[in-house]
Amino acid sequence: MSAGKKGTLRFGFVEDMGDEASWGPLVDILTTYIDGYKQLGKDTSLIVFFRPHDETHAITHYRERFWSVLRYLHERDPEPWPAEVPRDGDDPWWEFSFAGCPLFVVCNTPAHRQRRSRHSPGMLITFQPRWVFEGLEADSPRGAASRRVIRKRLGWFDDVEPSPVLGSYGDADNREWKQYFLPDTNADEGGRCPFQQGIGLERS
Repeated sequence: MSAGKKGTLRFGFVEDMGDEASWGPLVDILTTYIDGYKQLGKDTSLIVFFRPHDETHAITHYRERFWSVLRYLHERDPEPWPAEVPRDGDDPWWEFSFAGCPLFVVCNTPAHRQRRSRHSPGMLITFQPRWVFEGLEADSPRGAASRRVIRKRLGWFDDVEPSPVLGSYGDADNREWKQYFLPDTNADEGGRCPFQQGIGLERS
């Protein structure tokens, strides 16, 4: 049964991805979700919609906005960064965290054309607590089966091959941040984790 049918999805709405002054409600939306997500079961996610614009921007614009949102949240995080989560985005065990909760994050945008699984009319960000993936590790039967199904569906739906950066949390060559905002092609974008640019992760 899908998460939608189970009623385990939660939704939030933010006025303008381009106006940081309108992002304030997102802090409360995410905090409230984290306070109660375990009561919803492991099919849960929080999906946050930003009001669509008449104009579709370049994909690089949405990428910059996405990472700005995560940095905005971090700067207003009510809890210290979890001790068990590395602070270096290029550590395979790194994950974005908020209110003490590690979260896998996915961004969809209007600029995603070939990668239709990441397309949406307006920018949206999905937050999934790392807790929902417990029992779905790559070396577990359920985890391996789940990955096969996901890749098969992506092959059917997208007009580009599944991204080579899709990996398993904790694997030595995996970088979670690269999976958060996938480009529309499979070109290697390289670089370091954008989350750490211009923020003070040294704070406790």
